[in-house]
Amino acid sequence: MLTSIVGINWGDEGKGRMVDLLSKDYDVVCRYQGGNNAGHTVINERGKFVLNLLPSGILREGVVCVMGPGMVIDIKHLAGEMARLREQGIVITPENLKISDRAVITMPYHVQQDCLEEARLADKKFGSTRRGIAFVYADKYMKKAFRMGELLNLDRLAKRVPDIVEWKNLTIANAYGAEPVKTEDMLAYFKEYGEPLRDYICDTGLYLNAAQKAGKKIMLEAQLGALRDLDYGIYPYTSSSNNIAAYGPIGAGVPNLKLDKTIGIMKAYSTCVGEGPFTAEYFGEKAEKLRKAGGEYGAATGRPRRVGPFDAVASRYGIRVQGADEIALTKLDILSGHEELEICTAYELDGKKLTEFPFTDVLDDCKPVFETVKGWNCDISACRKKEDLPKEALDYIRLLETLCECKIKYVSVGAERDAYIEM
Repeated sequence: MLTSIVGINWGDEGKGRMVDLLSKDYDVVCRYQGGNNAGHTVINERGKFVLNLLPSGILREGVVCVMGPGMVIDIKHLAGEMARLREQGIVITPENLKISDRAVITMPYHVQQDCLEEARLADKKFGSTRRGIAFVYADKYMKKAFRMGELLNLDRLAKRVPDIVEWKNLTIANAYGAEPVKTEDMLAYFKEYGEPLRDYICDTGLYLNAAQKAGKKIMLEAQLGALRDLDYGIYPYTSSSNNIAAYGPIGAGVPNLKLDKTIGIMKAYSTCVGEGPFTAEYFGEKAEKLRKAGGEYGAATGRPRRVGPFDAVASRYGIRVQGADEIALTKLDILSGHEELEICTAYELDGKKLTEFPFTDVLDDCKPVFETVKGWNCDISACRKKEDLPKEALDYIRLLETLCECKIKYVSVGAERDAYIEM
């Protein structure tokens, strides 16, 4: 059984919360793309956890976690994340964490380049998390990156470093005028943060294929959402990797395996971190009220998220490109206490009504078309069965199903593990 858990919108949909919940039924959880540029916040009976690199399944005893070859791994950040989780009582050993030898290492100079470029762009910046993600993926595709497997032979790795450093300084020192990268610093970086990870590094493709043959249930965990996918998102305001479900087996190291199910995670309203078009965005007091109610601040950056009502146009597109079989709707409880709720059911462009998500270039010219529905003026956070929900909340869920043309199977009514309803 191979299942992919993916975001339907701009990211921050609550994937970590749902992976933590659903992983009780799985043996293996694998992250297949991205780096530490986004965060998954999970609250369970053991506490509150913020994960940037490790799969959310690391919080489940008995689940093996895999960091796939499609990832880019900041080994210094990973060391800190592992130490922090251990302090919170989470056991992490080579038995329950396996890191692909083909995953690429995010270097300090990638982070430096990211910061230098955002500073150069000034008010035209992309809203990068300044974690070096675009630059490490660029180096990967230029075949000038270091991979995790190279940490298994530091003497051989050391022979590659001077040439890469010389090449990198053509940009950092000569183009940006910044302090040049030093070979000895990069060698020290590999030794300090790479050596402790050596026992975790393996061929994750072999491991996952063996797990599949043994009848194990495998979950693939994505980062961000469909609208941040490099090819299908709001380019260039996207991530630098493919987070769509179809890429999952490739990024996990098992391109030979086929997905059995894709579960899309979708928030009951819209949120967006970073720059780029966001058609249904709220502003002013209206936005601040929703932002505060939902605690909408980035897990990786702490930045306030842009917010708005549910966007059916963007969500229907996200469901299509993700190939979602069913939906988990998160944060429905945040919408409690409203007499009325707005839903963006279409866009308007040059006097024409659009119901299909358009090419990115015209999104800035699109205006949201809102429809108003009746809200529920009561707390639903204690609801655990469909029958517990007020009629207006059920009507809202059914309307989203109709607008998005996909079944909603799970509804989250709180951050805790048990605060959900299976429809």
